[in-house]
Amino acid sequence: MPLKNTEKEKPVESDTALRELYRKTFGAAPETCEPLKADGSARRLFRLKAGSRSVIGAFGPDKLENRAFLEFSRHFRAQKLPVPEIYAADPAQGVYLEEDLGSTTLFEYLTAERHEVDLPEPVLAAYKKVLEILPRFQAQVSRGLDLSFCYPRAGFDRQSIMWDLNYFKYYFLKLAKIPFNEQKLEDDFLRFTDFLLEAPAEYFLYRDFQSRNIMLRGGEPWFIDYQGGRRGAAQYDLASLLYDAKADLSPETRSALREHYLAASGQKPAEFMRHYHAFVYIRIMQAMGAYGLRGFYEGKSHFLNSVPYAVRNIEWLLRNAELEVKLPELTQCFKRIAASSYLRQFGKTKLGLTVRITSFSFKNGLPLDDKGHGGGFVFDCRALPNPGRYEQYAQLTGKDKPVMDFLRAEAEVAKYLENVFAITDMSVENYLSRNFTSLMVNFGCTGGRHRSVYCAEALAERVKRKYGARVELAHRELAGPAK
Repeated sequence: MPLKNTEKEKPVESDTALRELYRKTFGAAPETCEPLKADGSARRLFRLKAGSRSVIGAFGPDKLENRAFLEFSRHFRAQKLPVPEIYAADPAQGVYLEEDLGSTTLFEYLTAERHEVDLPEPVLAAYKKVLEILPRFQAQVSRGLDLSFCYPRAGFDRQSIMWDLNYFKYYFLKLAKIPFNEQKLEDDFLRFTDFLLEAPAEYFLYRDFQSRNIMLRGGEPWFIDYQGGRRGAAQYDLASLLYDAKADLSPETRSALREHYLAASGQKPAEFMRHYHAFVYIRIMQAMGAYGLRGFYEGKSHFLNSVPYAVRNIEWLLRNAELEVKLPELTQCFKRIAASSYLRQFGKTKLGLTVRITSFSFKNGLPLDDKGHGGGFVFDCRALPNPGRYEQYAQLTGKDKPVMDFLRAEAEVAKYLENVFAITDMSVENYLSRNFTSLMVNFGCTGGRHRSVYCAEALAERVKRKYGARVELAHRELAGPAK
């Protein structure tokens, strides 16, 4: 009970201390002191106003964390980086006043402007501006930044990495009931840490470089919440921004923005990419630990709304980002997370299903499941009437009208597709209901040019028309992917 009473009193104490600091700094008491929406930390923010003057007041119970923010802010301002000006601070009271950068974060701008998966050009331009400034922050280690103010550690070192890995293990894996062998997982953690520590680490690591910590004012980015910064590798902050869960950037957008950063920073792509996806993994793991702590443990369910996005990011990494270091037990944990229907159900997030449809020739082998699920369908079209046996169709494909007309006229083809549609409909509907994101369907025939192509095209059209799902259609034996 005493703790509960103390927590209720804190907003009043911080409000009073901030009003007094404002009065001392500007010579008059604020007319209003409006609390702002809280984040996951213990800090409390207020907007204090008197006339046309508006400032942000912050109360932070952790004095060392406050000191890190204030000292970093002063250094960054001196280096002409776009961070808020500090007007005044009372370290004993745990309060300070900073420049009001407005109310629009990069995340809010993205959410308001985006109507599709791809980013509108103005949002993409904002991201590019952010990534042009990031290397300037990262260079501050070599420009006199005093790392003695870093909190809780001066570097993203072995201890910091192990903290994050165990945060993920105890607050996410255990509370989400993902099974693992503890000793084998610890062995993987040690190997993973060794690999991460191979990356050059003479950079300022912002630590929480995500779209909610970037303000937009007059179309230009401004930066906040870098109090957890420390020395570290350049890959971490790029991973933080591009794999920011609810920002939900597409793989294509991530790739384009990564290339923009590499050009702006002067990093050597091959050297940078060797460790990049490992830092993507650990950033996602750190975020999932936070979701578990706030959501599963503290009961703040809105933190769990980000979990489905993190699951999809892990799913993408498993199929697209093989690491040099072998982590068998950790990889199994990731696969169990990606396969979990339970973890995909939080919030109202609909991740969207992609149905990958491929035509192929059995002579050249089955298509590879590059998504890693090991599921889906392979339909054999060789029992259907074959247009390729007729001279007038031999040089055509299942996308050409004469071949399509030939196959449409065959009752066997219509019956075959009716059965294919029935079985694939069941899976599409089930996957949509379970928030799964990928289903593979393959059609094979002798040459992979006529029957299989026609059937693949027919299923693709049906899935898009009936379910509105995204379709990736490829005809392996033809020249390039189908459009």
